[in-house]
Amino acid sequence: MTQEQTIRSAVTCSGIGLHSGAPVSLRILPAPAGTGIVFHRSDLEGFAVEASGRNVARVSYATSLMKKGVLISTTEHLLSAFTGVGIDNAIVELDNLELPILDGSAQPFVEMIQKAGIRKQRKARTYLRIVREIELREGDKFIAVYPADTYTVAYSINFPHPLIGKQKYSVRLTNGSYVKEIASARTFGFLHEADAMRQQGLIRGASTDNAIVLNREEVLNPPLRFADEFVRHKVLDLIGDLALIGKQILGSVVADRAGHAMHTALVSRILRDHSYWEETTMEEISARPEVASGVSLGV
Repeated sequence: MTQEQTIRSAVTCSGIGLHSGAPVSLRILPAPAGTGIVFHRSDLEGFAVEASGRNVARVSYATSLMKKGVLISTTEHLLSAFTGVGIDNAIVELDNLELPILDGSAQPFVEMIQKAGIRKQRKARTYLRIVREIELREGDKFIAVYPADTYTVAYSINFPHPLIGKQKYSVRLTNGSYVKEIASARTFGFLHEADAMRQQGLIRGASTDNAIVLNREEVLNPPLRFADEFVRHKVLDLIGDLALIGKQILGSVVADRAGHAMHTALVSRILRDHSYWEETTMEEISARPEVASGVSLGV
């Protein structure tokens, strides 16, 4: 894709926040080229919070943004959908602090965008192309991004549960792969952890309608949408968190048991040090000899 894109018309939904349990209405509107993704709190006179790594506030079981004390919580699924279908510019209005969890995946947001339609804009899309590797480690957790001319994500998880265990998944974000392979993968949680999490003010809106719920032996709300739905959802989350860079990236991302905190730490590292990347367009990449010789392009 060589040009920026927005949606053709406004589209709305409503639901509850996964962690707050609070009711919320959300509306996605078209935005001019160069706007990026901007959240507006309609209950707070339209206060704007840009979807940028510079506004990251809380990262535990979700990724939240804050600007001048105004919170936008659990942003990752919608931001993932925007990246997955190629939306660069949009205004997102919501009337509470947390985005609706809907079915626990990005699929409802993808369907909203498809219903609204996608409009190409005149501005050339600029990509953030990784030019040297970045690796972050924390105990047995790891995340890295390596130079590449496409956007690929590879994730590994390891949960001590008979239905999860070790899972790996990788995807190249081209040719509709996000919609087919990633968008419908739901968030998940463990019944034996629920009480402790609620005491921390988390998952007050969680249910079998918006998450895969497991006890110690089985899934309480089968069937799974994919045999490896758990790791696919981690890929979904990572794509959403990396959207906070503010541009689609060209690079190969590898994560092992990383989580939101490490995802956003990688975003911060990238934004802080320009020596890791360069801005480029598809035309500039296509003109390079190695690409002209047959290297495939990214989204």
